[in-house]
Amino acid sequence: MEEAPCISQIASLLAEPKRTAMLWSLMDGSAKTADELAMLAGLSAASANAHLARLIGSGLLRSEAKRGKRLFRMAAVDVCAAVDALACTTLACAARNAPQVSPRVSLAPPPLRRARLCQGHLGGELAAGLYQRMLEAGWIDRYEQRTDVTVTGAQHFATLGIFIQALSAPLACDCFDWSQQQPHLGGALGAGLLQLFLQCGWINAVNESRALLVTDLGLAEINRLATA
Repeated sequence: MEEAPCISQIASLLAEPKRTAMLWSLMDGSAKTADELAMLAGLSAASANAHLARLIGSGLLRSEAKRGKRLFRMAAVDVCAAVDALACTTLACAARNAPQVSPRVSLAPPPLRRARLCQGHLGGELAAGLYQRMLEAGWIDRYEQRTDVTVTGAQHFATLGIFIQALSAPLACDCFDWSQQQPHLGGALGAGLLQLFLQCGWINAVNESRALLVTDLGLAEINRLATA
């Protein structure tokens, strides 16, 4: 039997609300000073520095000097991915346990809410809007816990250069979007659309951030998809 990776150390660091608040404010790829992070988390300078030392020591954050200031940012993309996944899972579990109660959502930085990487596909406001339009236009159908691509949808995706017969399973699935409180498209099709948008230059990656930069042309073209 293979030994499971020990996640307790990282999990305990992420479980502390003040540290989570500091990490959350860096999810957009920005770099901030200790004073800025202290203010955002509601901490004294001394307490913030103690938390930052632990986050750097664990490999979650890194620091850099710029114009005489010490700045802190996410250490790597995988850290953003872990925080993003935990946010998604937390809200999805809350929705399952108490579907009648709207879960409390921490406000994410605007670039992250607009468009971001989510487990290999597009997430955020742009993705949630596209999912809803595809559903209304009959490109995809939902059957309880299953999402299927319709014949009409397959034809439209083919015009975009995405041939569903060539995609691996799962082809399409709902992915709960924690920032929008509604689903966006996951699976191989979701990943294929993300690659299409990147190749067309409609969206671009931003450093170590999960946030994606949407060009003006990209915004117009993506918002045209699945419209009448």
